[in-house]
Amino acid sequence: MSQRSYNKLWADVQLELSRLLEEELPDEPLRPEKDRVVFFQRVAMFYVRYLQIFRKLEEIYDQVIHPQKRRLIRTILDGVIGRLLELKNEMVEKEFSEYHYMDDIVHDLKLSPADLEIPIPRYFITECSKEFQERKTMLTDILKLVEVTESLEPLMVKDMSPEKAIKIIQIAERARQGRLRAKLNEESRNMNRMYKTKDPGAADIESAAICIQKVWRGYVQRKRTKIAREEEMIFLGMAMDPKYKVPRPAEIAAKATEACNRIKQQEHEEDYQKSIVAISKQLLDVEGHDMSNTMKDQIRQWFIECRDATGSFPDYPDAEDGGSALLFAEKNPQQLKEEIAAKEEEDSNNRPKGKEEKKKNGKKDKGKTDIEEEEEGLKMLPSAFLPDLEVGNKTFEDFWQNRNESKNFVQRHEVELIKEEKRKVIEAEILLQVDVQMRQELAEWKLAVDKDKGGKTKGNAKKKKGSKSGKKKKKEKDLTADRTLESLCQELVEQGLLKKPNNVALQDYLGDYSYLGTTLRQYDIEPMPSLSDVRQVLTLYGILPLGSQVVHEKAPLIKAILLTGPTGVGKKMLVHAICQETGANLFDLSTLNTAGKYPGKSGLAMMLHMVFKVARLLQPSVIWIGDAEKMFYKKVPKEEKELEPKRLKKDLSKSLKLIKGEDRVLIVGTTRDPLSADIKSLCKMYSKILLIPRPDYGSRYILWKQLITKQGGEVTKALDLSSLAKISDGYTPGHMVQVVQSVVTKRRVLQQAKRPLTASEFVPPLAKMDPVFQEEEEALKNWYAKTPLGKKRIKAATGKEEEEAPDKNKDAKKKKGKK
Repeated sequence: MSQRSYNKLWADVQLELSRLLEEELPDEPLRPEKDRVVFFQRVAMFYVRYLQIFRKLEEIYDQVIHPQKRRLIRTILDGVIGRLLELKNEMVEKEFSEYHYMDDIVHDLKLSPADLEIPIPRYFITECSKEFQERKTMLTDILKLVEVTESLEPLMVKDMSPEKAIKIIQIAERARQGRLRAKLNEESRNMNRMYKTKDPGAADIESAAICIQKVWRGYVQRKRTKIAREEEMIFLGMAMDPKYKVPRPAEIAAKATEACNRIKQQEHEEDYQKSIVAISKQLLDVEGHDMSNTMKDQIRQWFIECRDATGSFPDYPDAEDGGSALLFAEKNPQQLKEEIAAKEEEDSNNRPKGKEEKKKNGKKDKGKTDIEEEEEGLKMLPSAFLPDLEVGNKTFEDFWQNRNESKNFVQRHEVELIKEEKRKVIEAEILLQVDVQMRQELAEWKLAVDKDKGGKTKGNAKKKKGSKSGKKKKKEKDLTADRTLESLCQELVEQGLLKKPNNVALQDYLGDYSYLGTTLRQYDIEPMPSLSDVRQVLTLYGILPLGSQVVHEKAPLIKAILLTGPTGVGKKMLVHAICQETGANLFDLSTLNTAGKYPGKSGLAMMLHMVFKVARLLQPSVIWIGDAEKMFYKKVPKEEKELEPKRLKKDLSKSLKLIKGEDRVLIVGTTRDPLSADIKSLCKMYSKILLIPRPDYGSRYILWKQLITKQGGEVTKALDLSSLAKISDGYTPGHMVQVVQSVVTKRRVLQQAKRPLTASEFVPPLAKMDPVFQEEEEALKNWYAKTPLGKKRIKAATGKEEEEAPDKNKDAKKKKGKK
């Protein structure tokens, strides 16, 4: 696509966004919705529409090369991501479930399930600050250095028992004898063939020719039939034409254009930065002196007008209130003086009330809020991103919507826009200098006038009232203030607490869309989420907030996520995928990994301090806690008492409270046995709990196909994937990976041309493994029902019956009253 096409696409996206903003922010506020289902449908519709805008904006931002447009698109894109997270939080609170099914909305908007896939913006990794990149390179160098030193360590020669040595010698000798025996047998067979060969007769030649013809004609006919069948399947649309499997020239050219656009982005960005420096210097040299004189004249004029109106010189506004910027708000001296006096009154009135007054007001307020909640119904929560989206949309309409860019074919930066932006910045800088000078000048004027009057000078400096906010917040002590970041990283790497994440993308976590979710819920059956749903939710909770600082600061804060599910469903893989997609560092605080390290209370405090300090400095960061249930054991098993699994419990919860909105640090726990943990303390630690089930039929079909292809296998008609997916019900992706690796070996790949893969080859190794039984899955479901969100879901499901009973009682009372 050309830059013109992307500009047109941007205009269409902004039009859709403006319509959405009109619906979300109408002139008259919407009435509260009492029906929970109708309210959820409205929120879900907004969610899907914002998701479509997000998908298009991400593509536009990746390919547009104009530097100033890219800045505005990035602002709007961050706002859309933030709004998407807010709507997701709204849906969770109203439906009491982490997973949502929107089949009806997808059908109404004529979208496909692929359109609900949440993209991961490429700029999460590509656009990092220089400081961040330097820290990353430092960390990679340390990791490489530690790996090299570990590999160079002298290998210890292990003692071998005589029995084992004899067994190895026997194996080698038997193999040698077998090879020799096979060679002798082959030679004897060749000798026998030589003796048996006789001169063929005419009858033998004719029968041989007939035999060859029969075989050849059968082969040719089978080949023709196969080709005809394939052509028919392609014609019916049941199979893909082979020419479409190979990348077309147009696709290759499009990819080359995209790569070229990314190179141009960097070039235009460098030119833009150079122009900013040059234009700023030019404006300061040319217009700076005039700006300063104009400001001084206006401020002096204000001094004189105030003296004429009130009989005394005014107090100069404090720097905290904005300084002389208040004077340029087109207000007369009297209005300004009244405004300053009103502020002082507010400060004096804002004093903490007595305990008794608070209690009385509290009781009244509680009574009122209960009544209001009953009357109000369901409302959308206030948004932190809608104002930003409005500003971004207005900027687009003012500057870019009708801008004539016929002369800017190369899409370089606009000089006039830079001047407009930088002029405001320079004015603000000069204003600070002018404030200092004029504050001094005002003091001199007052001194001169007071001397003439023979009075005493009034001090201009006001005593600032101390903030009575109560107790002062304790600052966290820096236990490693005298150490460099590099030394801390090196120690954590050597101790095995800071690790290199595996090279795994989130798209490698394969799974199909859940097509029957809405239908099942209509019949009051709670569907198990598919692996695709897990991938989407983790993108929203983990990847999008960690990838953008702006989004993380304003979006609903998620500090800790718990992934729970049977062994082999891919919990650890998802942790590594979060790190890989966001460029985050991986800290391992699993019980087995921390056992025996940093002993004692002081050692534990030092370890957590170092981990969280480095995690903040090298953000984004993920702190992984494997086997999270061990930290919250109801009763510690005897064999694990030496590991001290509960030693991190108290201190880690304290460290978790210190994580703020500006800290892009996420704690991810994984557990396969949550039933052994104290559910109350576990839920207190992890605000989001995601239950990962075994894969359904659709996910298993995709998994088998992709895993076999990735291992080098070829999926032919001889391989019945449908049957294989059906009989592998209950097995996890981890089981499937092991089976594929054991069956599709290098030797088997070479034999595929003569002997294609079949489903029966995968059954024996699969049968040797234990699947996830229905009882285990039901136990996890029942455990999840005891979590705070699970309890709310059950209450909401049974709430209809509970609501009908009090309504009947009310009606009965009314009838009695009438009698």
